[in-house]
Amino acid sequence: MSKVLETRLEIDLNALEANFKLLKSYLSPGTKMMGVVKAFAYGTDSIIIGKHLVKIGAQHLAVAYIEEGVRLRKAGVEVPILVFYPQLEEIQNLVDYQLTPSVYTHRFLEGLCQELTHHEVDALGVHLKINTGLNRLGFELSELDSILTHLESEKKIKVAGVFSHLAASGNKNEVEFTKSQIAKFEEARGFFKTHLEYSFESHICNSSGILNFPEAEFDMVRAGIALYGYGNNPEEHRLLKAVASLKTVIAQLRTIQKGDSVGYERKFKAEQTTKIATLPLGYADGISRIFGNGKAQVLVNGKKAPIVGNVCMDTLMVDVTGIACEEGDEVEVFGKNNTVVDFDLQQQTIPYEVITRISQRVTRVLV
Repeated sequence: MSKVLETRLEIDLNALEANFKLLKSYLSPGTKMMGVVKAFAYGTDSIIIGKHLVKIGAQHLAVAYIEEGVRLRKAGVEVPILVFYPQLEEIQNLVDYQLTPSVYTHRFLEGLCQELTHHEVDALGVHLKINTGLNRLGFELSELDSILTHLESEKKIKVAGVFSHLAASGNKNEVEFTKSQIAKFEEARGFFKTHLEYSFESHICNSSGILNFPEAEFDMVRAGIALYGYGNNPEEHRLLKAVASLKTVIAQLRTIQKGDSVGYERKFKAEQTTKIATLPLGYADGISRIFGNGKAQVLVNGKKAPIVGNVCMDTLMVDVTGIACEEGDEVEVFGKNNTVVDFDLQQQTIPYEVITRISQRVTRVLV
């Protein structure tokens, strides 16, 4: 059997739809949903996921870079697509494929106006990003007047949206901080509503924001990790269904004796007679070395089996002592029955990182 058939990432659109409907249930009927499909839709497949999100009711999509938006347009996606981190050198593609840039600095705003003049573009809608406390990207509240002055002098730019990003909406210990972010955003939103002669869309809620602060839904929300089945705390995880399931098979079984070692650098040494299964999956497929040496576990015929020794480039080994299994048996690395949180035994990282790391050499399969 070829590896592409043995190792695969299964994508469950029914689970995606269930998560979408759950998130919508927290919102008012008229609130729009923006589906975030950056980074290959969190490691799945941006075309498959993006198209299905539009089919089930997403009015907007969002990506990180212009190239990602172009890929969606070429696949036939027609809804507005917000680009979080647009690059000035790609403005022609942004214009040609009718993508919407996020604008978060005066430098980019000025550069964008110059590029639009150069490319003979009459007008372009943008979403202004406001920094309310994440302190990553965005205009400060103190810059609102200068932004307005720039907009009034440069008619090529039209504000299609104003947004911000919550820093800790999934953390119950940071409720007051989140509320302060929402209040700052309301101040910025109110400023532009007062001074602009046209309407625009406002959004601040991310996945955890939707689940924990639906009162801050404004005109639209941005659903990211929750669409794919994970949240930012155990309560959120339990509400959602995993969309992606990484599966493989047992390539070989062997029994080793006390004192025998497994893998590079002999990091695992058997303390008793041990049955070892080798899986055709490694760090080149996205399973990091941090998960070796007992820090993660897979599911073999319904039983948990820890990874032992160092993860290799194309393979990893698991301890299947006491588990009835044979070569060729299916293994769920993570998915519906062994969630990413279950897989990552010692919580070495976050679900976002695990699923977005699965490399493109792993075949995506719809189920």
